[in-house]
Amino acid sequence: MLPPVIAAVDGSAESLAAADWAAREAVRRERPLRLVHVWNWHPRQDEGEPATAAQRHLARRALRQAEERVRRTCPGVRVEDEQMEGPATAALLKAAERADLLVLGSRGPSGFTGFLVGSVALGVVARAACPVVLVRADEETPDERFPDGTGGVRDVVLGIDPTAPCDEVIEFAFEAARSRGARLRAVHAWQPPSPIGLGAGDIGLLTGPERAEEWLGFLSAVLQVWREKYPGVEVTETVTEDRARSALLRAASGAGLLVVGRRVTGRPAGPRTGPVTHAVIHHVGCPVAVVPHD
Repeated sequence: MLPPVIAAVDGSAESLAAADWAAREAVRRERPLRLVHVWNWHPRQDEGEPATAAQRHLARRALRQAEERVRRTCPGVRVEDEQMEGPATAALLKAAERADLLVLGSRGPSGFTGFLVGSVALGVVARAACPVVLVRADEETPDERFPDGTGGVRDVVLGIDPTAPCDEVIEFAFEAARSRGARLRAVHAWQPPSPIGLGAGDIGLLTGPERAEEWLGFLSAVLQVWREKYPGVEVTETVTEDRARSALLRAASGAGLLVVGRRVTGRPAGPRTGPVTHAVIHHVGCPVAVVPHD
């Protein structure tokens, strides 16, 4: 059986938007959608069973609400549901081991909501075995189309470093653009290096315009094999002298999806997404896909 697209739901507006987004993505990927609710039970000596019953009732209600919504907005999706006992981070990481993709709701610039609060969401993003997508509550435009009635599809934006390209991240972005019929916009930000430590022929010895042209050449060369693999995807390449965080925040404005990477380090548990990824998942308004890579 193909691994499902999983959406974590808790009854919040953010999680319902995540379920909607996940349903559309499941149809695009020809995968089932699994709605997952995580509940925490802290047993007490005198009221453990009533607490469990209440939690299960809330779980069933949240799952039913999400299922009814996705069936209205995406009737062709195959829907499953599952209840899991917390802690939430551990439960969602376990779910991610069986998922093609994990989708969580977020407040976008304001942070996270529901049971996906702060360290829980960051812990899942930083350690999940599969790609994780964060979706805002107001992200309800079908297929990420522009709301002007033209039928145009918003760009997929890829944050990329051509000196250390990651196949998993690039492939995710190209596949996302292909399945949506969207343009892929690859963005790399660079900053002039310090003269200290530069060797002969280093790009840092070039002038600003020459350096930008050189970076663009690097980026084009890295993406050439992917252009050939995905000939139907329109690709634009942008290099800019700026901090990566600032460049991606600008590029993601009005985009349908931002794709960034997260290196798998094998370090002890804890939210370790890297400074750029950490910044964009807190401040970018469009859905953000965080793709793990070696």
